[in-house]
Amino acid sequence: MNEAWPKTTLGELEKTGKANIQTGPFGTVFKASEYSENGVPVISVGEIQRGYIKISDHTPKVPESVTSRLPQFILKSGDIVFGRKGAIDRNSIVTDRQSDWFLGSDGIRLRLCDSINSLFVSYQFRIPTIGHWLLKNSSGSIMPSLNQKILNALPLWLPETVKEQKKIAAVLSALDAKIEINNRINGELEAMAKTLYDYWFVQFDFSNANGQPYKSSGGKMVYNETLKREIPEGWGVDSLAGLIASDKSGDWGKESAQGNYTEQVFCMRGADLNGLNGKGSLKPPTRFILKKNCHKLLKQNDFIVEISGGSPVQSTGRLAFICDDVLSRFDSPVICSNFCRAFSLSNPELVFYFSNLWSSIYDHKILFGWEGKTSGIKNLLFDSFINAYWAVVPDPEVLSNFNALAAPIQAKKQKLLFENQQLTSLRDFLLPMLMNGQVQVVGDVE
Repeated sequence: MNEAWPKTTLGELEKTGKANIQTGPFGTVFKASEYSENGVPVISVGEIQRGYIKISDHTPKVPESVTSRLPQFILKSGDIVFGRKGAIDRNSIVTDRQSDWFLGSDGIRLRLCDSINSLFVSYQFRIPTIGHWLLKNSSGSIMPSLNQKILNALPLWLPETVKEQKKIAAVLSALDAKIEINNRINGELEAMAKTLYDYWFVQFDFSNANGQPYKSSGGKMVYNETLKREIPEGWGVDSLAGLIASDKSGDWGKESAQGNYTEQVFCMRGADLNGLNGKGSLKPPTRFILKKNCHKLLKQNDFIVEISGGSPVQSTGRLAFICDDVLSRFDSPVICSNFCRAFSLSNPELVFYFSNLWSSIYDHKILFGWEGKTSGIKNLLFDSFINAYWAVVPDPEVLSNFNALAAPIQAKKQKLLFENQQLTSLRDFLLPMLMNGQVQVVGDVE
């Protein structure tokens, strides 16, 4: 850290009224039964990523009756939130559009006064040495835990003027802003792909030979006994197992090269699948596998599915599509871990259709009904499910026309994900150098 900056702690800042630390409500104050499908998101450890807050359809919400009763737990723009258990080395800053959200029971909120730039502080907390300090000083023998006493001792180095703090934060936040723009564009691209899939393969209003929506313009439909519904004439049906040509189990190998474990790979875990899809950080571990297991390496048009994991509000079965653009983001071959499974389709023309089909299955929570438990861990009954679930098989010409629309969407998405990877690398390179004084910001930054 820059030794020219005065050193302090969060506890010292709190004593002087420059900081306020608030632990999330415990069960006696707020009960899980008060969760609601409507209201504001509850920010708990699962939503706290490195530098940003991520919510999903699985994020619980609370109604106004809870927030009005417990206003001290309402988050404001500029608040910094930590998780109390598990990944306590992560912290997120609350943005303007996330203010008025609610602090979860397993979260801790830090609120700073106006004379300290909270964005600068949040970046300083993202330096690996700070994360290591939190983990080293955590309580709990099994799972790292964070409390107010530990946070009070957390060291902090602050430039004497808030202007200097803002200058450093502005450089880093400009990179994060571009990453956020790319993420929003990708979100719109995904929504476009889902709408296209639904229009073509659920409503069956793909373009016919005259450029009109097939079903709505009177296209012939025939009843299918297997699916118990009508499908376009000439289309087939098959089980998911019938669409899959082969699968390959995961591998974990060794942490370092030793003996016959000589082949360096990146190993994708269930936790990395969101990152592969552009919905979180992507930091798969480097492992070393046996050369004879190189047949497990992922290749173009493979899929990875999460077999073990999930949570009470999230099923197993997250899926990631692998293409050459994905593989090019890594400087070593890629495999999946033992808690995932990779597979390929018998017809590569089906990859975009299958990807959206599986996404629809997952979003509709169907996979919750295909889970078993082993030692408390949920496991997807993959083989049973793919043999039992049947779907339409589109006409080849319709499929080709769909691919002509879906492929550019996928290509654009992958281009933005690669750009985000470069921006993230640049930000993470500059972060410690700006904080230790190796790099300085010259001039004023608005």
